[in-house]
Amino acid sequence: MIKLNILAFGAHPDDVEIGAGGTIIQSVNQGQKVGIVDLTRGELGSRGSATLRDEEASASSQVLGISVRENLGLRDGLFVHNEESMMGIIKLLRKYQPEIVLCPAPSDRHPDHGRASKLVRESCFYAGLQKIETRHEGQLQTKWRPTAVYSFIQDFYLKPDFVFDVTNVWDKKIDALKCFGSQFFDPTSSEPKTPISGVDYFEFLRGRALEMGRPAGFLLAEGFITERVPGIKKLDVLT
Repeated sequence: MIKLNILAFGAHPDDVEIGAGGTIIQSVNQGQKVGIVDLTRGELGSRGSATLRDEEASASSQVLGISVRENLGLRDGLFVHNEESMMGIIKLLRKYQPEIVLCPAPSDRHPDHGRASKLVRESCFYAGLQKIETRHEGQLQTKWRPTAVYSFIQDFYLKPDFVFDVTNVWDKKIDALKCFGSQFFDPTSSEPKTPISGVDYFEFLRGRALEMGRPAGFLLAEGFITERVPGIKKLDVLT
């Protein structure tokens, strides 16, 4: 079993890259073990296909340098907050035992994002209950509750509780996103246009990163929100 420091969940392949790709790359560079779980295969997307998204996610994972990537196989657009979905997430939390979980924001343009946020955050709590029993490869799993759950900001602007400096890894984040060629700008594509397929989308992402970074004194940053107030033991931890 790989013990992860950070496990990031996205509703669709490319969600994590959009909202937290730079944070993941920087964390890997700092020696952290990071994994990604895509809840669905993005099969309802207007562009590409589930099979192609699988291939794109694999290529992006190589760029990010993550240790593991799994797909839970829930139904895109139609997954529900029920016992089956929660148990699948709980098993993965107990399998990888991350200290930190990243997930989508509670509210966003795509309704799957908010639904995924609630599902992941509640699963993180229930994964710490001993009386919920799960097994992996026939073995009873040990309860596990992450220390912190942080939600990354995607399309809607939400005021962040903290931001992560991604200035030095921004180009690599874009390289990871470009692995999802079916989803972003392609002048030769005849598939339907979407809110993220325009030529201006990467400019929007950079503008958002500039906006997030400026108050903290960073050039480019990714923003996160949290339900629990973060605590520090030294004032110089804050920049």
